[in-house]
Amino acid sequence: HIATSLPLPSERDHLRPRIDLIVFMIDIKSKCSLKNVEASLAYVDASFFLGKVCFLVTGVGRVNCCSIETNAISKLAEAYCSPVLFCELELEGVRVATAQRLLRMLQICAGLVPGFSALSFSLLMRNSADD
Repeated sequence: HIATSLPLPSERDHLRPRIDLIVFMIDIKSKCSLKNVEASLAYVDASFFLGKVCFLVTGVGRVNCCSIETNAISKLAEAYCSPVLFCELELEGVRVATAQRLLRMLQICAGLVPGFSALSFSLLMRNSADD
């Protein structure tokens, strides 16, 4: 399911499936995109930040068009203990690889991968990003 911002409308709560992973998309060319994500973060339960939230930053292939500093995004991810994926959705190979990576993250967050929990996966992603 896709939403442009949070909170989600409450009138359909009874029909909404369980939420296993929240992916906040940030277009690096749009400061409005970052502000929308920052405003939406207040509506996410704190328990989700234990491995069930990630930030997907798009448009990274065009550095000269950036309106947002990657440093600001990294600080945001660090503050919320959540991983960041940088990608360029206009390139098919990168788009497919990113979709596969997100799908694998979703499978782990949904508890469909034996031996992995969302929290352990999140810690692995943070440790690899720190190296």
